[in-house]
Amino acid sequence: MNSNRKIVHIDMDAFFASVEQLDNPELMGKAVIVGGNPHSRGVVAACSYEARKFGVRSAMSCAKAVRLCPQAIFTRPRMDRYREISAWIMEIFFKYTDLVEQLSVDEAFLDLTENHLDEPSASLLAELIRKDIFEKTGLTASAGVSCNKFIAKVASDINKPNGIKVIPPAEVLDFLATLPIGKFYGVGAATEKKMERIGVKTGGDLRRFTLEELTFHFGKQGGYFHSICRGLDPRPVKSSRERKSIGSETTLSEDILDMELIQHILKEQAHSVIDTMQKKCMGAHTISIKIRYHDFTTITRSITSRTPLINTRDIGFYIPKLLENTEAGRQKIRLLGVTVSGLFQLNSSPIQLRLPFPDKVDRQTLP
Repeated sequence: MNSNRKIVHIDMDAFFASVEQLDNPELMGKAVIVGGNPHSRGVVAACSYEARKFGVRSAMSCAKAVRLCPQAIFTRPRMDRYREISAWIMEIFFKYTDLVEQLSVDEAFLDLTENHLDEPSASLLAELIRKDIFEKTGLTASAGVSCNKFIAKVASDINKPNGIKVIPPAEVLDFLATLPIGKFYGVGAATEKKMERIGVKTGGDLRRFTLEELTFHFGKQGGYFHSICRGLDPRPVKSSRERKSIGSETTLSEDILDMELIQHILKEQAHSVIDTMQKKCMGAHTISIKIRYHDFTTITRSITSRTPLINTRDIGFYIPKLLENTEAGRQKIRLLGVTVSGLFQLNSSPIQLRLPFPDKVDRQTLP
């Protein structure tokens, strides 16, 4: 393994819920759940550590969450506020290094092998970063420090909340040997059960299998598992991540059949998608709609346009065509979504607009 790299994974502690507690001191020390109405089909976006003590977890249905923690205080997500604070946190990261790979609004990898302070100790830098975050935002973060991204990410979860875990290169193999397989990043519940069926409960158990054996049991993932249980992860920290799609989706409060209402919701989602595209000065080539029926069957329908999609009129042209290939209006629907992909910068090359040309590239009324 490359033991010369110094990689840090910073993960904010219960970020959304902590922001809500920060902005509303009355919520401090209370079970806070950020998500939908507990009497609706919404899901938990985040929850405070006080709520987690009752078994509440992200992505759990709000209905189940309120059963587990009846005293919980529910609040709607405020993404603009979370993004605002996230931007402050990212600015702090860039004070230390240009190699910052943002994974989401509340976590990032930093390569501190070479840094702006010329400080050789990555653990000291991680502590300074956590201190800066707290002083700037009033929020706590946890950190994992090691020689690659995989180990650093696993480590950041060890001493949560508001903690740090440093795993020097010489200790990586011993650390992984006793680590429960469910703690391995990339091992979900289904994979964990499959591993247990073949006698794998820790990283040490996994290390006994050859590459061929792991490939037999897990296909392409076998190579990944073979590497990580040996502490090998050559992936660099990438300072920029190319966005592949922009989307909007809604879980409906009740199942619907009304085609007029279905089209109205998709139009509103298209407006939201176009707003995001225009803020980023981007166009797209492919539009997809996502539908989840009342029985939880989920389908997507896509079209790639010969001309770029740059406004709501372009997207609106295709929505009825995509709906024709679904059971909309015949089967009740519980979720709708619109996504564009094949993104490109509008200022990077000349584009052919759809005829007739619009007066301006702007948010326009859908047909």
